[in-house]
Amino acid sequence: MAQTRLFSAIEAVANVAVGWGVALCLQLVTFPVVGLQATVSQHFALSGLFTAASLARSYALRRLFQRVERRGG
Repeated sequence: MAQTRLFSAIEAVANVAVGWGVALCLQLVTFPVVGLQATVSQHFALSGLFTAASLARSYALRRLFQRVERRGG
């Protein structure tokens, strides 16, 4: 059975929120290890940029796979 649009939206928001949290935590831990210095606001901005790029990539791939599926691929 296919997901409802509401459940798909909830899943997408949860996925993005978790992805942003993971990106932010990884930056806060790994930047000092490799000698990079960043302020908290820079960490938020960078993790937000990575999250936006991930969201765009995920959306594009989802649409591509749906198009292939509709063609019987």
